[in-house]
Amino acid sequence: MEPAWADWRRLRHAQVPGSVYHWLKDTGSLTARLKGACHGGFRVRVLSQGWGKPLYSERRLLGMRLGEQAIVREVELLCGGAPWVFARTLIPASSLRGPARRLTMLGDRPLGEVLFSDPHMHRGATEVARLQPRHPLFHVATASLKEQPGEIWGRRTLFHLSRQPLLVNEIFLPGLPGVCV
Repeated sequence: MEPAWADWRRLRHAQVPGSVYHWLKDTGSLTARLKGACHGGFRVRVLSQGWGKPLYSERRLLGMRLGEQAIVREVELLCGGAPWVFARTLIPASSLRGPARRLTMLGDRPLGEVLFSDPHMHRGATEVARLQPRHPLFHVATASLKEQPGEIWGRRTLFHLSRQPLLVNEIFLPGLPGVCV
């Protein structure tokens, strides 16, 4: 079962906890904002990267055919070793042309730095969702946490790099300043 992703414009402020609202709503580079909030010690921990199948809603949003694979990159964005954000990026095989090919070789470099420094990047609509323990993405995002929260919030954004789509899911974890569970 997947979370109920909703277009940001349809979500009322009252539906989202105030502690996470400003993180979800921000349209700038999350990497830059996290670095500013961390005051040093920011880093990316790559959990996995390789060919995989997108979730149904991810495939639909990316316009992928059934059975088509994507590069799936899952990372934690850390401050002082504490996970603040879990990020899951999907790059369809059909998007691995031109500038998007370099995204498969990021290593522990933040994706946000690459995307927001590229003049050919276009940011599409953002969807937000409340994730609960019954959602598979919840378990992947919270796997490294000592205590499991009752719920977490995330957003996903469709980006285009030189017209090639990729999807970035950002799940905000309880250690992030201002985020309470």
